[in-house]
Amino acid sequence: MTKEELMRKAIELSKENVENGGGPFGAVIAKDGKIIATGVNRVTASCDPTAHAEVSAIRSATSQLSTFDLSGYEIYTSCEPCPMCLGAIYWARLDKMYYANNKTDAKNIGFDDSFIYDELELKPTDRKLPSEVLLADEAIKAFEAWAQKDDKIEY
Repeated sequence: MTKEELMRKAIELSKENVENGGGPFGAVIAKDGKIIATGVNRVTASCDPTAHAEVSAIRSATSQLSTFDLSGYEIYTSCEPCPMCLGAIYWARLDKMYYANNKTDAKNIGFDDSFIYDELELKPTDRKLPSEVLLADEAIKAFEAWAQKDDKIEY
C-alpha cells in the first residue's frame, strides 16, 4: 500500500469509530506498505483514558510482534497525536509518523490538549495537579539496583 492508502485506512477507521460510538481517531502501523496493526479511540467504550488510537495500535503491534521496539515501522494517524500518544510513539521507536488533522482541528471539536503542553512548561509545584515528593530515599534503591544490574534489557 502507498502512504496515501495507509492514511486513508487510518481516516476510514476514525470515521467508522464515530459510527461505533468512539472518538474520531484511527491509527495504522505499517512496514513496507503492509499493515501490521490498527487502533481506534476506545476511551469511553473501555473506560480507559489511555485507549487512544495510537496507543491501541502500538499495543496491538507490540503484542503481535512480541517486542517493545517498533524500529523499522511507521505510524499513520488520523490526527496529530496528543502528548501521551506522541510520548508512546517515541518510546516505541517508530521510524516515522504521518498525520492528517492537526491539534488545532482537534481543539476545534473539543479535544484540546493545549493545557497539557502548558503544564509541562511549569515547575511541578506550579502545576494544577498538586504533587509532592514522597519517600524518594526509599525509591532510589530500585534505581540503584537497576543501574548495577548486568543483565538488564535497556529500552
